[in-house]
Amino acid sequence: MGRPTEVRIRVPGSTANLGPGFDCFGLALGLYDELEVSASDTPGVSVEVSGEGEGRVPLGPRHLVVRAMHQSFELFGDAPAGIRLRCTNTVPHSRGLGSSAAAAVSGVVAAAVLAGREIDGEREALLQLSAGIEGHADNAAASLLGGFVVAWETTGAARRFHAVRLDAHPDVHPVACVASTESATKATRGLLPDRVPLGDAAFTGSRTALGVLAMTARPDLLLAATEDRLHQPYRRPAYPDSLELVEWLRSHGIPAAVSGAGPTVVALTTDGTLPPGAERDGFRVLPLPIDAAGIQVDAA
Repeated sequence: MGRPTEVRIRVPGSTANLGPGFDCFGLALGLYDELEVSASDTPGVSVEVSGEGEGRVPLGPRHLVVRAMHQSFELFGDAPAGIRLRCTNTVPHSRGLGSSAAAAVSGVVAAAVLAGREIDGEREALLQLSAGIEGHADNAAASLLGGFVVAWETTGAARRFHAVRLDAHPDVHPVACVASTESATKATRGLLPDRVPLGDAAFTGSRTALGVLAMTARPDLLLAATEDRLHQPYRRPAYPDSLELVEWLRSHGIPAAVSGAGPTVVALTTDGTLPPGAERDGFRVLPLPIDAAGIQVDAA
């Protein structure tokens, strides 16, 4: 049996950080992009996009999925002469819900499948490739593996990304307050200081450790576990309305944080609902299940 010539992919979006877990916590969400990728004997790249990003993202070799595929074929080999890509997107772009990580993961997985590789045997390579494109592994690992992930990286002779998948507690029911405005991760990272006070660093360490326990076994501790002094206060100028909503939710007992680089807000509720008064102009309230499966692939 020859190598597949077509692969269909369903990839979840994600939220990252969950407050203090900067660049290390990720959570896959039941919000999906669906892609059809075909190998062609005719040289060139054809891209169609519907839904989120339609009319805005590049429709050629510069499309992020295609770029991720080309990088991956350098490792896996067997690149086809041409690529046809069709995307149906529901993950909002530039809102802090992992759209770029989902695209990177989709691209590296599609390349592996079209090169005849078994996905289960290539998960380490897939994580290195997709996290390398992103620059960190939190969102990428969540989209790849599903569930709640703890990610980290090591340096030495080579930079390596790592992630462990954990089952989130069944009583955790995320609600995304999806912002109508956009932000860029690069821009919001530029607001962060090179150094933080020792007290804030110690606070972050305690809350991040507590976050693992709260997400997996003690959701009653999530309000304390999602407190953050490391990055959100410094990013307030980029999205003051988001931080105001986070603070309002927390004042009403709801564990809430900016989702990734923002400006979307994520609330980790016990029942998938928010208290009256949470609806705000400029935000769309969207209850979302936790995706436990990660990327799903059907090859032909």
